[in-house]
Amino acid sequence: MHDEDLLATLLVSLAKAPRVYSRWCWSSGEDLAHHVFEAAKVAEEQWAHDAVKGAMGPSSVSEIAAALGPVDRDAALELMVNLSASNLVYPNHTHRDRAHAARAAERVVSVLGPTAEWFSNIEGSWLNGRAWDPVTMFTFDGVIAGRGAGFVVVLLQVGED
Repeated sequence: MHDEDLLATLLVSLAKAPRVYSRWCWSSGEDLAHHVFEAAKVAEEQWAHDAVKGAMGPSSVSEIAAALGPVDRDAALELMVNLSASNLVYPNHTHRDRAHAARAAERVVSVLGPTAEWFSNIEGSWLNGRAWDPVTMFTFDGVIAGRGAGFVVVLLQVGED
């Protein structure tokens, strides 16, 4: 299987749960924040009915870029597993099998390679309290995005309580 086919399959698998979105593309001149912005627009269109009335999120790629900070490979892997398997609003509730999410996330990280760059809007440990800068209009959102080996990948989860 070619890397692009593998990435497509893995990211669809990671985004099986409701309110979890993924995308991949060939790395281009567009900033990584652009790809996060595109994923956020899809989530906002599909779940607008659940957003707090009047809620506003970032409305430009530059606002998304300001919300993203670099994370290391291990943090990227942990975030990818948690965004796929755990509920962002209620972290002790799982969407899916963590072992499956971990295997898929490990393969995504492997395809992007050891020199991949990773970015997230989440700061801190998943279970020990975390902070985030919004990338959508939702009360809760979390994203991990990476680029490497000629690819860009995005995994986004949104939620309301």
